[in-house]
Amino acid sequence: MKTIGLISANYQGKGFGELTEERTLASVPYGGRYRLIDFALSNMTNSGITTIGIIAPYTSGSLIDHIGIGNPWSLGRKNGGLFLMPGSVYGVQAEGRRFLIRDILKNIKFFERDDADYVIISSSTDVYNMDYKPLIKQHSESDRAMTVVYKKVPRGEDYEGFFIDISEDGRVEKFNTSAEGWGNYFIDCCIVNREFMLEFLKWFGALEYMDFFDVVKDHLDVFDVGAFEFRGYFGRVRSTSDLLKVNQDMTDYVIRNEVFCNPERTIYTKTQDEAPVFYLPGSDVRNSTISAGCTIKGKVENSTIFRSVSIEEGAVVRNSVIMMHCHIGKDVVLDNVICDKYVTINDGVKIFGSEDKPVVIGKEMSI
Repeated sequence: MKTIGLISANYQGKGFGELTEERTLASVPYGGRYRLIDFALSNMTNSGITTIGIIAPYTSGSLIDHIGIGNPWSLGRKNGGLFLMPGSVYGVQAEGRRFLIRDILKNIKFFERDDADYVIISSSTDVYNMDYKPLIKQHSESDRAMTVVYKKVPRGEDYEGFFIDISEDGRVEKFNTSAEGWGNYFIDCCIVNREFMLEFLKWFGALEYMDFFDVVKDHLDVFDVGAFEFRGYFGRVRSTSDLLKVNQDMTDYVIRNEVFCNPERTIYTKTQDEAPVFYLPGSDVRNSTISAGCTIKGKVENSTIFRSVSIEEGAVVRNSVIMMHCHIGKDVVLDNVICDKYVTINDGVKIFGSEDKPVVIGKEMSI
């Protein structure tokens, strides 16, 4: 069955501060060399989806610069390919909503001009590596209008978003905002019949200010919605503490292998060629991700270091994320800190954050 993809990138989260002043959340750097949107794009292309639309915000410069015409994902093609589509000004929808009907309605021709059977809709800021082929197969065999993807998670009350109640025959009965114990957490991904999507936009076009799934949850007595369980690693990014955690998760051998080392599901990104890392005598690196082009003279522990970062003698970088082209001076101490690109930390400076509230240092700042 032919399937096309739609990725929503026209939303921001609260609490990201300087990290999202000049970029959308989807283009925030991650994991030493990637951007968050790389996972949504790679999941689709690895599943054989070659027509993908991205709803972009008005602050989309960094997103466009990163994606280009989609060549890293083999989307620079004559038939199908990558479509960057305009979204409305975000901020008018409720916090946590990612699929504004107005954005979809504004780009209805993306659905009208294609003859696909199904559309996979995904958010753009969560970290997971998923094969959509079993999802497409289950949905096509179910004869349902829509199938949503969920992940079983503990301590549901700590998760922002929706949880779903599922009947014995696999139908979604209810969307909740919390769950006790283990819950079925909706991971902002679904597959929907293209014809149903077009009908949906006709029925509810007047509610363009609402989120697509807010409308779906209020009409479960009318819509036949199924559920599909994703059992792999799922890294939510809803805050700076989440961003810090999902970067540190990649130092876990099992998680890193699942996300990045499957030869059939490579996570693609815009490549930047650099020289190998230069570790000088006296450097000490433990349980960290160090990218190409870096010069390491100090100590790095439980951290993610992006390209072309220099860390001087006596410096200690612990539980932190240091993005591209930063300079960490002599005898600096950073603990639970996120540095954006081109930051300079001068000699002797000591900055301490926490797991729940990491310190964020904006782009090109000198401290």
